[in-house]
Amino acid sequence: MDRADEMKALADVRLRLQEHFPELDADVVEAAVRLAHSELTGPVRAFVPVLVEHAARDRLAFARRDDAGRGGVTPAAPTDG
Repeated sequence: MDRADEMKALADVRLRLQEHFPELDADVVEAAVRLAHSELTGPVRAFVPVLVEHAARDRLAFARRDDAGRGGVTPAAPTDG
């Protein structure tokens, strides 16, 4: 797989994950895909998109559970008052 094919496949991964996790911001999905991709540095690239999708999906599922546990609300920072 050449670099252009890999980038196209990763764009497809991002779109599938955005459809699978519609409640998560697109920036969160993109960050998960980028992080998963950055961790795969080996010379064999044929399975990179599949591995990225699995790793990013796991991260996003965790983010979904974490967000649901907080009631969908990000806790406020403590104040001195």
